[in-house]
Amino acid sequence: MGKRLGAEFFGTFWLVFGGCGSAIFAAAFPELGIGFAGVALAFGFTVVTMAYAVGHISGAHFNPAVTAGMWASGRFPAKDVIPYWIAQVVGGLAAGGVLYLIATGKAGFDASAGFASNGYGEHSPGGYSLMACMVAEFVLTAFFLIVINGTTHKLAPSGFAPLAIGLTLTLIHLISIPITNTSVNPARSTAVAFFQGSWAIPQLWMFWLVPLIGGVVGGLIYRHLLDWHD
Repeated sequence: MGKRLGAEFFGTFWLVFGGCGSAIFAAAFPELGIGFAGVALAFGFTVVTMAYAVGHISGAHFNPAVTAGMWASGRFPAKDVIPYWIAQVVGGLAAGGVLYLIATGKAGFDASAGFASNGYGEHSPGGYSLMACMVAEFVLTAFFLIVINGTTHKLAPSGFAPLAIGLTLTLIHLISIPITNTSVNPARSTAVAFFQGSWAIPQLWMFWLVPLIGGVVGGLIYRHLLDWHD
């Protein structure tokens, strides 16, 4: 279990450091910014790389909603859910701390301006309402779990799951960065909200509640409607 939790810690660290780091440092870099597409790819790349690196150890969840969804699909034991969540949140916070340390090295840096945090209403990048943001996070997390369950099934082509899952996370970001700045991951949201320190913390409840529900629903959909046994 210690190695599994370590894998979740480092995997979540890399997801937050790579994904949120690209948003903080590179998305709007003067004249050469990578933009939404670049940030979306960065999040996808973090999952692909760490899923290949440590997926054989922990299953490469890196996300409390994924852990909840895998439990709902009957492929993860309930007793391990909370330890995984703790490792994921701590890993994310560690990455957020490193990002904050780097970011404060630039004159004029202000974490309260956003720090890659997720938001709804006036803090949604595109000004989307709470209901619109909840629908987006729910649907996208549910489909994320359907893809994860399907690509890691024993009958699926072996060796390709990390690629499919990483590409799915990229697609999710391409859709929803303008809506919520894309969460579908409570650990990722917590990691930067803690350091943003103002409006992101009161809004954090939604980025825990809705992705967890979406993950569970996605796991249940796969388990009861799509799972295939030979």
